[in-house]
Amino acid sequence: MAPGAPVGVYDSGFGGLTVLRELRRSLPALDVVYLGDSGRAPYGGRDADTVLDFAEQCVERLFGEGCQVIIVACHTVSCVALRHLQRRYGSAARRVLGVTIPAAEAAVAQTRGHIGFLGTARTVASHTFRTEVWKLAPQVAVSEVAAPLLAPLVEEGWEETGIARLAVQRYLAPFAGIDTLVLGCTHYPLLARAFRALVGPEIAVLNPAPEVAARFAAWRQRHPGLAPEGTGRLRILSSGDPARFARSAARFLGEEPPPIERVAERNGRLAPCPDGSDPVGQIVRPAEA
Repeated sequence: MAPGAPVGVYDSGFGGLTVLRELRRSLPALDVVYLGDSGRAPYGGRDADTVLDFAEQCVERLFGEGCQVIIVACHTVSCVALRHLQRRYGSAARRVLGVTIPAAEAAVAQTRGHIGFLGTARTVASHTFRTEVWKLAPQVAVSEVAAPLLAPLVEEGWEETGIARLAVQRYLAPFAGIDTLVLGCTHYPLLARAFRALVGPEIAVLNPAPEVAARFAAWRQRHPGLAPEGTGRLRILSSGDPARFARSAARFLGEEPPPIERVAERNGRLAPCPDGSDPVGQIVRPAEA
């Protein structure tokens, strides 16, 4: 493997930048290529086959960028498509890791017996988090609630508004008797202040991102060479509008992002799109020969 091969971090949009933020804190010398599929976000309301299709395209793009290890920093993809990605692309030289198992491990270590899990509709419908918790601790109760409005509110920059607080309050209402609340979408850490204010001090609010970073650091020690030291270089690819991505990225990442590189779907694959332009008006594909 060439020295400095970057680690890929993949998310459906901006949210995975909260995981990347923790990775850069823990492993500042790591070279990273981040891919946010913001042009096709959100994934949370998509059917499972579409999530698999998008996930395949994104990890193939990151492998094409020279990554040997990819962290799926999206709970929806990690809950629905991770096993598929690992079986299709995994090998001794290429790995695909997720966020669900680290989140489950951290929740089990912290809970007193009843975990609440908040995520997108597709994440919750998969019940993957609950399954992973019960593998570790079958006696622990798990309550899951879908919160489809929260990620769009965060993407609009409304996390400190009364509307966001009301939405959080509404989604918390079905939980009863939990002692630990897992923020099962990488957008939700930006709403942590509202969550903590509304659940009160008796309920722990768990952001899995620091746990993901800590477990990846330990994983690197067990797999030397797959994610080598670099210079801390960061590249960010987006399938959406680069200017919009750049405006929002700093809130999630905690630092100013590098110039955003555009990728777009071409013939069923994500490809570099250097000019960043999209056609306007009526689009007509050429007739097949």
